[in-house]
Amino acid sequence: MKQVKVSPNVTLSNNTPFALFGGPCVIESEYVVMHLAEQIQKITEELNIQYVFKASFDKANRSSGNSFRGYGLEEGLKILQKVKDTFGVPIVTDIHESYQAEIVGEVADVLQIPAFLCRQTDLLVAASKTGKAINVKKGQFLAPWDMRNIVEKLEEAGATNLCLTERGSSFGYNNLVVDYRGLEIMKGYKYPVVFDATHSVQIPGGNGTTSGGRREYVPALSKAAVSVGVAALFMEIHHDPDNALSDGPNMVPLNQLKELLAELQQYDQITKEKMNR
Repeated sequence: MKQVKVSPNVTLSNNTPFALFGGPCVIESEYVVMHLAEQIQKITEELNIQYVFKASFDKANRSSGNSFRGYGLEEGLKILQKVKDTFGVPIVTDIHESYQAEIVGEVADVLQIPAFLCRQTDLLVAASKTGKAINVKKGQFLAPWDMRNIVEKLEEAGATNLCLTERGSSFGYNNLVVDYRGLEIMKGYKYPVVFDATHSVQIPGGNGTTSGGRREYVPALSKAAVSVGVAALFMEIHHDPDNALSDGPNMVPLNQLKELLAELQQYDQITKEKMNR
């Protein structure tokens, strides 16, 4: 089983305590990003959880063309660099086009391939060439065993530091379900597996011009994932989800995060102790 070195202080492995990829869906403002980074870092430090800050500089796949997309590449990376410099945490953020890989790799420690783009060969190759860690989200339209082809594309392009993320599968219109067999199947490719707890409860396009979500199911799905055994949990987190500019319905409220993570650690400890016997 391979490990992924994200930064000097963060290493991902399916056999060790889970790390957290967490933050707001999109960069809403420098204030919001800095506030959330500070608070989430405090919580993860208190609980001794490895932490990678997450936020998107651009949400290129919003339901409506009128939806807020973020601060864009240049300004967004400046804000992410400030988070990194101020709090000393590694950064994960999405790339949507091949040319972005090298530019974003100058700031981000993990380049994330969005689910809708997980089969885009040129994007995968560009990310591989940076030498950065790569997190590929499994497309909602793919079976878990289809991820083998994506792993092979990345390896052929020279990537060795990669992880795979489960984020639910399309189930009819405007609905997702999680097949937990997929976590075991993807672990079979020998790389760390991440569970996206908040996009898995999303209702894509469910509100017409925006996506809906059922954040109340995040704890149950997360407990199941850590009971199977994962390297990291991905959670979008906000201090005021109901007024967030993107993905509010499925984000974890900041004031509930510590209690949730502490409970998940108990499940994770049992699982990892058994895995390591």
